[in-house]
Amino acid sequence: MIQKLFLFFLLFMNLCCTSQKAKVDDTVVLFLDANIPHLDPIHSTNKYSSTVISNIFEGLYHYHYLKRPITLEPSLAEGEPQISPDGKTYTIQLKKGVFFQDDPAFPNGKGRELKAEDFIYSWRRLADPMNKAMGWWVLDGLIVGLNEWRNDLRAGKANYQTPIKGLSAPHSHTLVIQLTRPSFQFLHFLAMPVTMVVAQEVVEKYGQEIANHPIGTGPYRLEHWDRNSEVRLIKNKNFREVFYPSEGSAEDEKRGLLSHKGQRLPLSEKITVKVITERQPLWLSFLKGQVDHGVVPTDNFDQVFENNQLKKEFVDKGIRVLEQYRPDVTMIAFNMEHPLLGKNKKLRLAFAHALNSDLILEKFYNRRGIVAQGPLPPLLDGYDPDYKNNLDFNLEKARQLLKEAGYPDGKDLPVFDFELSNNATWSRQMGELLKDLWGQVGIQIRLVINTWPQFDQKLKNKQATLFEMAWSADYPDSENFLQLFYSKNVSPGSNNSNFINRDYDQLYEKALQLPPSPERTLLYKKMVDFINNEVPTLFLVHRIYRLPYHSWLENYNEHPIIYDFYRYLKVNTQIKEKNWSQL
Repeated sequence: MIQKLFLFFLLFMNLCCTSQKAKVDDTVVLFLDANIPHLDPIHSTNKYSSTVISNIFEGLYHYHYLKRPITLEPSLAEGEPQISPDGKTYTIQLKKGVFFQDDPAFPNGKGRELKAEDFIYSWRRLADPMNKAMGWWVLDGLIVGLNEWRNDLRAGKANYQTPIKGLSAPHSHTLVIQLTRPSFQFLHFLAMPVTMVVAQEVVEKYGQEIANHPIGTGPYRLEHWDRNSEVRLIKNKNFREVFYPSEGSAEDEKRGLLSHKGQRLPLSEKITVKVITERQPLWLSFLKGQVDHGVVPTDNFDQVFENNQLKKEFVDKGIRVLEQYRPDVTMIAFNMEHPLLGKNKKLRLAFAHALNSDLILEKFYNRRGIVAQGPLPPLLDGYDPDYKNNLDFNLEKARQLLKEAGYPDGKDLPVFDFELSNNATWSRQMGELLKDLWGQVGIQIRLVINTWPQFDQKLKNKQATLFEMAWSADYPDSENFLQLFYSKNVSPGSNNSNFINRDYDQLYEKALQLPPSPERTLLYKKMVDFINNEVPTLFLVHRIYRLPYHSWLENYNEHPIIYDFYRYLKVNTQIKEKNWSQL
C-alpha cells in the first residue's frame, strides 16, 4: 500500500512538473488589440497587419532597433543607394544569397533567390488598379512611367511585361529607380510594409488568397492563423545571416538591450500573437503571465502606479514598464464628401468647440499625453509647443456657430452616424462621451460598432460619415502627417477625410520640393494653420505610453515605426520559471 502511494506521489509530482514546464517554454507571446484584416503588403496601412507582415516580408531598408533618433539602415539592400546629382535616380544593389521561404509555389517547394525584378513586380502590384492597393499613395506620381503604366493597364493597353521607364534591373541584383522629382522621404518609403517584396510565383499560385498565405524573405513564416484569435509564426530556416545590433546608448546597456549583441537573428524559434481587443481581459492575461507584454487599462492605472512609478508589488513580481513617447495623433474626422458636413464649415466648427480634449485626455489616457493643437506630434519638424489653435472648448460658441450654420439648438439637424474603430469597451465609452458632449449643444450622433476590418473597409470605401481614429508615423517626417490632407491621397488612400483643397495642395507640393530647412518648416506650420482653419479633422491627443512587460521578455523596445521587432525578442526561461510562481 505504501509503495502504491509512493508511486502515485511520484506520478503526481511528475505531472505537476511537466505541466509547469509546459507553461514555461521559450515561445514569445505577444498581443494585438484589434483583428488583423489581411497579410498582403500592398494593403498594409494599419499597424495590426503591418506588424505581422513586417516579420514575414522585408523591404530594401528598415530602421535600426536601438539608435535614436530613429535611423535607416539597409535590409535587403547591400548598402546605401547611389543617388544621381539631380536627386532623381537611385541605384540600389541587393544582397546576394537571400531566399524566399519554402513553399509549393516554387519548384520542388524550395524558395528561390531574391532578384531585383521581384521589387519591380511587387511595385507593379502596388500600382495595379485592379488590386485597389491601400498603399498606392506612397508611390503615386513618384516613379517615372509608373502612373502611365497604371492607366494603360486599366485601359487594357499594357500588361505586367510592359516596360516602365523608371524601373529597371540591368543586372539580377541591381535595381535602378528614376523619380519624377527629388524626394527627401523616398528612402523612408522603401522601409514601409507596402513596398516590401513578394514573389510572382506565390501571387500566381494563390491569387487573392495571398492575403491569407504570406510568403516572404523575412525571419519568420506563418505557421497558423486563427482569424480573430491568434497568429503563430515559426523561424524561417532560409533566413540569411543577420545579427543583433552592437550599437546602443548607455540606457540601452543598462536595460540589458545589448546583452545579445552579435547573436544571429531571430533569437526565438516561435512567436505567438494573440488578438485581445478588450483591455481588461488583456490585463488579466498579462498578470497571469499568459502574454509577455500588455497595456494597463485606464480604470486600473491608480492601482498599478503611484507618483508615476510602478508600485512595489508589481516590481517584486518581475513586471517592468517601458515608458515611451510615440509620434502619433488621435483625431475625429469628417467625411468631407458628406453633403452637409463637407459644405457647412460652421457646423464643423460647432462640433469642434463642443469637444473637450482635456476631458478625453483625463478620462481615457490618465493624462498620459499632450492635447493636440494640430496634426504634427512633438519632436517632428514644424511642431511648435507654444502654438494654440482657435478651437477651444466653448459650449456657448458652439451653440452660436450651430445657429449660424442654420440649425439653432440642433433643430432640423440629422442624426450623424459615428463609426467606432473597434468593438472594445473603451471605444464604446469614448463614443458615449462624445455623444454627451455634442448632445449638450443639440448635435446628435448614433454610435456604430465595427470590428477593425469592418471599420477599415468603410474608410477605404468612403462610407464613414464621422469617425475617430489615430495615425502613427510611418516614417519620422512631418510630411507623413500632412499628406493625410493631400487631395491625391483620398480614400482608399490615407486621406480618409477626403479633404480636397487646391490651395492646401500647392503648399504641400511646394514643401515636397524642399530639403529640411527653415523654409520647409515655415510651410509645415502654414499647413497646420490651414487645416485648423478648414476643420476637416479635430485633433485630440498625442499619446505617451507606459507599456508593462514581464522581465523574462528580453530586448523589449517596441517602437511604432519599427514593425519588424519580433526578431530581437527572447524569453529567458530561467527568469520565467522563477517569476511564474509569484504571479
